[in-house]
Amino acid sequence: MNQKLIDQTIFRPARKDEGRKIAELFSIASDGVAEYIWTTYAEPSQDIFEFGAARYSEEDTPFSYINSVMAELNGEVLGMLLAFPMQESEIEESEIDPVLLPYTKLEQYGSYYICAMAVFDEFRGMGTGTKLLEIAERQAIERELPQLSLLVFEQNEGAVRLYEQNGFYETKREQVVPHELIHYTGDVLLMVKDID
Repeated sequence: MNQKLIDQTIFRPARKDEGRKIAELFSIASDGVAEYIWTTYAEPSQDIFEFGAARYSEEDTPFSYINSVMAELNGEVLGMLLAFPMQESEIEESEIDPVLLPYTKLEQYGSYYICAMAVFDEFRGMGTGTKLLEIAERQAIERELPQLSLLVFEQNEGAVRLYEQNGFYETKREQVVPHELIHYTGDVLLMVKDID
């Protein structure tokens, strides 16, 4: 960790006009799941990143810039956290897209859900991810929620290691439904961190 750089990094609320940057980071965080969702809902001629940008610019959804924190150094965005309280969905399991079903089965209701956390490749190793996890924990405490939760592919060993080093542990797993847009196969893990 480069303590000098992390000390100079600003962690601030995202702005409405940063939908495109949030989409780029969400793409990194989701390892292809976001692209799959965007492709499913976007118009055939629509650029999927523009669709993602519009989605994160909305305010009436948990997947909003309002729930995002940006890490910025010298005016350049390094990374992002998007998190919100996980509430039970009213959608029936039979109505859920089969490719997305494993992720839905792993939702930890009543937790503070880290929906996406990513740092651009060139800025990794500075401690930004750890700092964003600390911010998520503070946000959960402010909301009086007992746990943080997140999903991660078991094959993404670097991310799993980061979460374990920061107090997360696996509680459940589901097999990934393979799709050409999704970068990993194997299992997706639900990891949680209990808040004292």
